[in-house]
Parts: sequence; structure tokens; C-alpha cells
Amino acid sequence: MTVSVLPLAGQHALVTGAGRGLGRACALALAAAGAEVTAVSRTAAELEALAGEPLPDGAGAIHPHPADVSSPEAVEAAVAAADGRAPLSILLASAGTNRPGPTVELALADLDAVLDLNVRATFVACQAFGRRLLDAGRPGRVVLMSSQMGTVGYPGRAAYCASKHAVNGLTKALAVEWAPHGITVNAVAPTFVLTPMTEPMLADPAFSADVLGRIPAGRLAEPAEVAGAVVYLASPAAAMVTGQVLAVDGGWTAW
Repeated sequence: MTVSVLPLAGQHALVTGAGRGLGRACALALAAAGAEVTAVSRTAAELEALAGEPLPDGAGAIHPHPADVSSPEAVEAAVAAADGRAPLSILLASAGTNRPGPTVELALADLDAVLDLNVRATFVACQAFGRRLLDAGRPGRVVLMSSQMGTVGYPGRAAYCASKHAVNGLTKALAVEWAPHGITVNAVAPTFVLTPMTEPMLADPAFSADVLGRIPAGRLAEPAEVAGAVVYLASPAAAMVTGQVLAVDGGWTAW
């Protein structure tokens, strides 16, 4: 197989959670690999800043689409608008949140918030994207943003762990269901990365020391390292890879 310098040239990706953190890094990486990217997030200003980032020569472009992915109607509208501009072939569902705390003290509203965004919104994005491709008979790539916490547990993160275990299960179920239609479904499971979501947690010296002590590589992951895994799973090189959860965790889950 000949691997293009721009392996995603001619592809169109929709990225949820693209305004900040890993979603932002992945949107930039997909565009740098040649894809046109429809970037979805609630905050228009963050998307405009993302679209203004410089990209390499020959790269794709980033098209902002402000939307709240907790609304199924907004997700359906975003997918329809993007697919109408150019046929979609890649979905990266990376919108997510975390509400840590002792399980016996966690408010059900916090549990609902985590499950609604990490599981329900991810399911809805897959459903809207998959429907478009299946109706048109087009192949495609789905990449879900999971976490090492989808494989292991961690104190004070019962809601988040439950949500990411669900994402891993969704990955495998959709992979089996959609493989006959040429649609691969995989997940990326990073360890801790310094992002707006994790920065307040990692500012606690004791918590940061515990995290680093669990990573054999001895450091946090870089956003570009997670984005590289996403680009691979979205590329022709991963055509026979489906139903997998690719850990980018420095060895955390290898213990």
C-alpha cells in the first residue's frame, strides 16, 4: 500500500468537542493530514480561533459549526449541514466532561451530566453519522474518544469510568454492526493530558504525583500524540482495524 504524505486528502471529518483540549488538537491534526474538517463545539469564539490556526501547505480547511451536542436535534443538523457541503467520511466524537468526587457524595445531577455528554451525545453523533453513510452506501471511519479509565478504575471517578467503559462497549458493538458496510469503528484511550479539563486536577501536587507514578513512561501524554492515533485510525492504513480501543497511555493499563 502506498501511504500518501496527506493520508486524509479528499476526506471530510466531523469533530465534536473541537473547541478546546484534545478535540481541538485532533481537528488540527486531521486538517493537517488533508481532511476538510467540520468543527463542532458550543463556543463560536473558540471555533473561530481554531479555524484561524495556520496549517501546512496542501492541508484541508476547518469549518466552524457552533452547536450543543447534548441536543440530538443540533447534532442531526450539524451532520446534515456538513454532509451537504461535502460527503462526510470521518467522525471523531470527542466531546466529554468529568465530575470527580467520592461516589457516596456525588450528586445525581453530576452523574447525569457525565453520562449525557460522554455516552448519550457520543451515541447520538454516531447514530446521525452512521445513518447518513448507511443510507448513501458510503464507507467511513468512526473514532470515539475514550480514556484509560474505560479499562481500569480510579478512586473518585466512578461516573467517568462508567461512561468510558460504555464508550468502549459502544465501539465494539458498532464495529460488528457496521463492518459489513465498510465503516470501521475504533476508540482512542489516552492517559492524562494537560488540557483545560485536567489542568485544575493536575494542579494538586499529590494527585499529579499519583498520576505520574502510575504511568511507566513517567510523563503525561501530549495532545499531538493522541491526535496522531486518531489520524491513523481515520486513515487508509487502518482499513482492517475495527472494534479496537487504542491506548495512548504510556503503559498505564499494561500493569
